[in-house]
Order: sequence, then C-alpha cells, then structure tokens
Amino acid sequence: MDPFIIPILVAAIVVVFLVAATVRIVPQARRYNIERFGRYRRTLQPGLNFVLPVADRVNTKLDVREQVYSSDPKPVITADNLVVNIDTVLYYQITDPRAAAYEVADYLQAIDQLTVTTLRNVIGSMDLEGTLTSREEINARLRTVLDDATGKWGIRVNRVEIKAIDPPNTIKEAMEKQMRAERDKRAAILHAEGDRQAKILTAEGTKQKDILEAQGTQQAMILRADGEAKSVELVFQSVHRNNADAKVLAYKYLETLPHLAKSENNTFWVIPGELTEAVRAVTSAFADQSAPGVPASAPGEQAPAADTSDEGGAPELEAGSTLSQSASAVADEVAKQAAAAVSNAKAEAEAAGTAQLPDRGQTSGN
Repeated sequence: MDPFIIPILVAAIVVVFLVAATVRIVPQARRYNIERFGRYRRTLQPGLNFVLPVADRVNTKLDVREQVYSSDPKPVITADNLVVNIDTVLYYQITDPRAAAYEVADYLQAIDQLTVTTLRNVIGSMDLEGTLTSREEINARLRTVLDDATGKWGIRVNRVEIKAIDPPNTIKEAMEKQMRAERDKRAAILHAEGDRQAKILTAEGTKQKDILEAQGTQQAMILRADGEAKSVELVFQSVHRNNADAKVLAYKYLETLPHLAKSENNTFWVIPGELTEAVRAVTSAFADQSAPGVPASAPGEQAPAADTSDEGGAPELEAGSTLSQSASAVADEVAKQAAAAVSNAKAEAEAAGTAQLPDRGQTSGN
C-alpha cells in the first residue's frame, strides 16, 4: 500500500469538514445569530453564507414570520368582585433577531406575563357587563401596552384578541335567566304589536268597506233619482208637447189606482176625492165621442153635477144628458172597475190592521 494514500485521505476529510463548517445556508424568513468565541458577531440573512470554522457558531435560529401565541385561561377580578377566566390570542413578529435573542431570556413567557398583568389592570376598572361589551377597547389597550414593552425586545405586537371570557357558573345561570326574560319580553311585545297591527288593518278594511258601500249606495240613489227625474221630465214634456187634455189625464189616473192598491208596502191607502171627478171626466169623454150631436161644454162653464150611488160607486148623469147604449156601457164598466179597485184596496188595508180608510173619497158628494 502506498504510504502517501493515508495522508491524502486525511487531508481530503479535513478539507470537506472545513468546507462544511464554513458554509451556512439560511432558509427564507429565517435569521441565524452567529457568535465568534462566545460573542455576538452578526446575523445571517437568507441564502448562502460563510463563517469561520471552529471560531464561529450559530447561537439561535429565529423565524421572522408573524407568529400566533394562544395563552391559557387566566383568572381576572372585575370591579364588582367577580372572577372571570380570560383567554387571549397574540399575533407578534420578530423585527430584530439580535434583541429577541439577547435582550430577554424567553420573550414568549415575558409577553404572556405582561398580558396577564395588563388584563388585570384594565379589567379591574370595569364591571362584568362592561367587560363583556368592551372587547374592542380592551384589545386596543392591550396592544398599546404590549407594543411599547416589547419594542426593546425586537418584537412587534400586531394584534391582541380576547378569545373567551368565562364568568362563574352562577353568573352564567343568572345571565341565561336574564336573557330568557328579555327574549320573552321581546316576544310578548312583538306579539302585541302584531295583534295591534292586525286590529288596525282590520278596522281600516272595515272602514274602507263601509265607505265604499255607502258611496255605492249614494251613487245608486243619485243615479236612480236622476233617472226618475229625467223620466218625470220627459213625461211632463211629452204631455205639454202633445197638449193632452184633462180627459186623457183622468183616464191615466184611473189606470194607476189598481197598481197603487197592489203594492206590498202600502198598508195605508188614501182614496182621493177627485176619483168621482175622474170618473165623470171619462164618462163625459166617451159621451162626447158616442154622441157627436151633443154640444160640448164651454171652456168657461163647469160640468153639470152628478150624484154617485154608495152601492155601485158609478156616477149618474143628469136627466137632460143623452147617451147612446155603447157610451153608457163603457162608462158603467169604467165605474165598476174603479169601484172594484177601491174595494180591493180597502180589503187589503183592513187585513193589514194598520189603518182604516178615511171617509174622504167614499162618496163623491163629500
């Protein structure tokens, strides 16, 4: 074996060891603190770095990314002497690796203890209700205190959040009862408001319905009255336009009497005293048509008086009047129809029992 092979191998091993000890590769977002003979020398940045073998060594390896630290529940006393357990979540980032390694022994423990003392100072001035409703204020005050204290440690506190606030069980039960009572109260109020709104809407609907029905009835009555007024006006104009004499009007009057007697709502029916006059006018009209030779009465003269019989109700002409057989028969028929209509009306009125027919109109002389 060649005697030079062993020294060459030893030299090669020493060179490899020295190269390995000289080269340091730092990952991204990492920082290495280098000490030379026990004293801080420098901080290696990400990438390829060279150090002196044996003389330089890596003391601490730090992660400069944002870190999350969740502390255990800590008992805190409020202003109203209640003990609550509070969990906090801390978001921090190392900004100075040298200070984080040499200014404080354990920065996480230091931050945890500082958080507890700050919480006791802040919450000690608040009651339980204020603690439960003032999380944003507590978080802001915690962040301010921690950021000021950890700045010299090379750490920046980005956010502090209260994760949970746990009051005692008795307080929880009381709070649950209070919340249940508040919910029952709100439910009762909402139910009452719903009933109130329903009643208001129902009343408004009834009101609108009554108003619309009244308006419809009013419009119907107005239209009916307008129609009747126009009908009467047309009849009146037609009568005046055709120059109808008293004989035609008297005959139409007699035709209307049976319809008045047949009405269901008429329990009291008055027979006018002009009934005999109307019968007399119709009789005279038929007499004039049947006996053209008999002169008609002058316009200014009154018609001769006639007597009516209580039994037949038909008018009797004077002895001097001359009528043909057909005219007398027609007059008797008209008189019988009028008397029959009067008798039927009287019978219906007496059957209703509400009124009696007046004496006027039963005889033509009264």
